[in-house]
Amino acid sequence: MTSDPALQDSTTFVLFGATGDLSRRKLLPGLFHLFDTHLLADLRVIGTSLEDLTRDEFVAWAKDAVTEFGKHPTDTKVWNAFAKRLYYVPGSAGPAALRNVVTEAEQDMAPPIQRLHYLSVPPKAALDVIQTLEAADLVKDSRVIMEKPFGTDLASAVKLNGAVHAVFDEEQVYRIDHFLGKEAALNILAFRFANGLFEPIWHRNFIDHVQIDVPEVLGLEGRAAFYEGTGSYRDMVVTHLFQVLAFTAMEPPTSLDPASITEEKNKVFRSMLPIEPTDVVRGQYQGYRDEKGVSLESETETFVALKCRIDNWRWAGVPFYLRTGKKLAEGQRIISIAFKEPPKSMFPAGSGVGQQGPDHLTFDLADEARVSLSFYGKHPGPGFRLDKVSMQFAVQDTDWAGAVLEAYERLIYDAVRGDHTLFTTADGIERLWEISQPLLDNPPPVRPYAPGSWGPNQIHQLVAPNAWRLPFERKWRVPS
Repeated sequence: MTSDPALQDSTTFVLFGATGDLSRRKLLPGLFHLFDTHLLADLRVIGTSLEDLTRDEFVAWAKDAVTEFGKHPTDTKVWNAFAKRLYYVPGSAGPAALRNVVTEAEQDMAPPIQRLHYLSVPPKAALDVIQTLEAADLVKDSRVIMEKPFGTDLASAVKLNGAVHAVFDEEQVYRIDHFLGKEAALNILAFRFANGLFEPIWHRNFIDHVQIDVPEVLGLEGRAAFYEGTGSYRDMVVTHLFQVLAFTAMEPPTSLDPASITEEKNKVFRSMLPIEPTDVVRGQYQGYRDEKGVSLESETETFVALKCRIDNWRWAGVPFYLRTGKKLAEGQRIISIAFKEPPKSMFPAGSGVGQQGPDHLTFDLADEARVSLSFYGKHPGPGFRLDKVSMQFAVQDTDWAGAVLEAYERLIYDAVRGDHTLFTTADGIERLWEISQPLLDNPPPVRPYAPGSWGPNQIHQLVAPNAWRLPFERKWRVPS
């Protein structure tokens, strides 16, 4: 992780799946913003997909995407400059045509030129794209960003990594996890290692448990074909929540360079105990089997909650509870650190101490990048009545708000710079599938839950004697 504010090198960005939903909502608006802010000033974007578009049609499509989904005003002059840097080649044109368009785009670019290939394609198409890049002679000195899933079990992950490594070296591969591109995820490192207040208490003697909670209100959104063969655990836990867990639990790195941070993350994965079926609750929202493309006898989970254990000195005996699912009561991305409670015998009866649970440090992984520390304080007035209060910080309340990069913007920028800090390695992914194998071999039954609820009732037994944190326990101040 480096702190340089801008990148001066020329960048060629080859976007596979350029007319897909991710490209429309995130990638093209993000690339425009990076260009507009001069973080990627000398940029060329070559789009390619199954759609048989002309260059002008792609430019018009990209403009609509930036206008609809961009989070910043679109200046006409800046857009016109960006549009001149957009190219398109249909996938049906073949590797030679792709190579020719890349060569054309790079004609007036100053060396050195960094090529970055983004594979925004379905999992089954990823290896075909890699073979296309090899046939087009676009592998040398380039980098490739791959989207999840990175396999569906240990055997498939090993096979996928082997096929990728037959063409690209591991140092060229960037397995993206947009959760770790959030400012709040990076704030975990800042809070832990830059402040004397938190790191001395960041271990089993002071922390009771950790919750990583990522409920979603949306359903399948037309993804039944993908989701039926995947489920919540493969879709979210291995590729997202375990990565957040690693940032939360890792040991202090020797420095903030990518190799040091990656090594500490992988140490966490190596220390994790296998995921036992008895520590997992799987759920399926009522009505899922009626969705188009879903089997009437489907056992695919749309919800999963689990208890993880890390077998090392820092975290021995501290449970990590993870929860995610579709059609739940709210959409959030929360890390909640619950601290151990002190003895309460000195407080008078009826004081309220302990009635609202332990003190919590909460990270909100939404774009607002909010952090809250809750604790007990005395209620004003006579007597000794305690109530929960909190101190809160949000980037949106500061002068830094305009400098926040959206997650995909941050990760694209890091990949162009060659920074692997926020990306997953082949070894890390294979280890996570290895510890997941007991669950995959013997999954517990799916339990029904009502849409708009918090999942099956069995989740409360999973965390007992602790409790899941609910929205009213972590309210955020409304900015004035």
